[in-house]
Amino acid sequence: MSDNELGMFLRIRREGVTPADVGLPTGPRRRTPGLRRAELATLAGVSVEYVTRLEQGRDRRPSPPVLSALAEALRMTPSERVHLHRLSKSAEGGFTCMGGATPARMVRPTVRGLLARLEPAPAVLLNRLSEVLARTEGYERVAGPVGLLDGGPPNLARFVFTDARARTAYPDWDRVADEQVAALKQGPFRADRHVAVLADELTVTAGEEFSGRVERLPGLPESSGVVRLVHPEVGELRLAYETLELPADDDQRLIVHLPADDATSTALDHLNGRRPGALRVLSG
Repeated sequence: MSDNELGMFLRIRREGVTPADVGLPTGPRRRTPGLRRAELATLAGVSVEYVTRLEQGRDRRPSPPVLSALAEALRMTPSERVHLHRLSKSAEGGFTCMGGATPARMVRPTVRGLLARLEPAPAVLLNRLSEVLARTEGYERVAGPVGLLDGGPPNLARFVFTDARARTAYPDWDRVADEQVAALKQGPFRADRHVAVLADELTVTAGEEFSGRVERLPGLPESSGVVRLVHPEVGELRLAYETLELPADDDQRLIVHLPADDATSTALDHLNGRRPGALRVLSG
């Protein structure tokens, strides 16, 4: 399994930026998706050979000015720039943002109080291993019947990749699996020994479905979107979600779901034993 996360991230971002995005002519007969290495090198003010070394993992310690130039040339968002910085630091032997700290499993009282205030919306608190640390009763009514909360502690990534029920629960299983890998890779990934242990486990238990995604997907999961889930009692749910990152000391993220359509709103009302329309549909 490749450990060249920095090089892969740069390559994927380069292939995702079109010449038009950066004011370059498209030209005929382009074989390379996105920008050519030479084009990126010109935009960033570095040599083509240096871009090649970075992408191939032969140079893993670019200076901050070079990283800044590459990020600017690739039109990276603020979150992508943070991820790029973390990847460059994790290439320095043994560095991790968490300093080897054990994944947080304690939940602060105020966070539990916030979850209580979110009832009956399905909301769940996860740590960096995707372990379920706390949830609303609304989340239990949605996730429990599909099997997601089985195990101790329940782990969303492990459920998606190793439990056969996950493919029934998630009609868009491939997309959900992509998001789980992206979440695990958000940060130093294998430089974090705790994440590395889980990644090794999933590599063995899920095989190519997991390891192939590790090879081709960068970090940075979607912080919001819509996920489809098939509930054994009320059928398909379309749940809009927002991810809220808690402070760094918590090392946790809160995911809150709202109904994305009227049918889902009605179904959640049924599960929660509430009058129709108690959970307002998220409209755009």
